[in-house]
Amino acid sequence: MLNALEVFTTVVVGLMVGVEFSVAFVINRILDALPEDSGQLGRAHGGRMLGAVMPVWYITSLVLVAIWAVAGRHHQGAALVVTAGALLLLSVIMSILLLVPINNQGKTWTPDNRPADWKQQMNRWDRLHYVRVAIIVAAFALLATALA
Repeated sequence: MLNALEVFTTVVVGLMVGVEFSVAFVINRILDALPEDSGQLGRAHGGRMLGAVMPVWYITSLVLVAIWAVAGRHHQGAALVVTAGALLLLSVIMSILLLVPINNQGKTWTPDNRPADWKQQMNRWDRLHYVRVAIIVAAFALLATALA
């Protein structure tokens, strides 16, 4: 049973990492290359869509890792799982304190109501998101190593 939990958790976290990596290095670059207001409108839509899904995914990942850490506390790799859990917790805290406030504003913007500094705010979100992606990639790598 523990083995199934380990694999399932690693897959869930890995898929989350893939989505967030794609947002950072593919989707946002595509949106930024679109003409006129299309990129900003696409970011707003993405903020609404992913803003509804990702919190559940992050919390679910954290809960699964916590269960794995408790259930596997006497097994090899337990320290890696605990460290991965700490990194995922850091990513959740970082999201709530830094990224979500920007996203909550950006998802309501239109070309008519966006602030003058909207591009700077999106650039700040992007920089913070790169850090978050690095954190969750590290957590995923630790979980994958703990499986071995």
